[in-house]
Amino acid sequence: MNNPPCFRGYKPIEASGIRAPVLLNYDEYESIRLSDYELLDHVAASVLMSISRPTFTRIYESARRKIAQAIVTGAPIIFEGGKVYFDSEWFLCNSCGCYFNHLHRDRPAERCSLCNSDKIEQYSNK
Repeated sequence: MNNPPCFRGYKPIEASGIRAPVLLNYDEYESIRLSDYELLDHVAASVLMSISRPTFTRIYESARRKIAQAIVTGAPIIFEGGKVYFDSEWFLCNSCGCYFNHLHRDRPAERCSLCNSDKIEQYSNK
């Protein structure tokens, strides 16, 4: 993928309660970017992603369902799927509700990367 997202995800404004994030894979992000942002048809987008058109359509449909789920339920969206940005543990801030990853495995996570609170816990979606 040549154009990874320049951010880790989205969080709803004024959402009531903390909801588990919807995880959008890089290939799903790329399918949305190519089809809905670049306005390519599925054939052209599948060629750029080096996959078949039916595979592209399945990835694209999965991405749209996940985005719809996040919007309807008020869940944050987190991008995942590569070692460049997400080869680390995820944490939840109990102060601001931010989900964040900690890139420095040699040091423990101590503070939220958004609000700097020390009220954090390791996140597990299991």
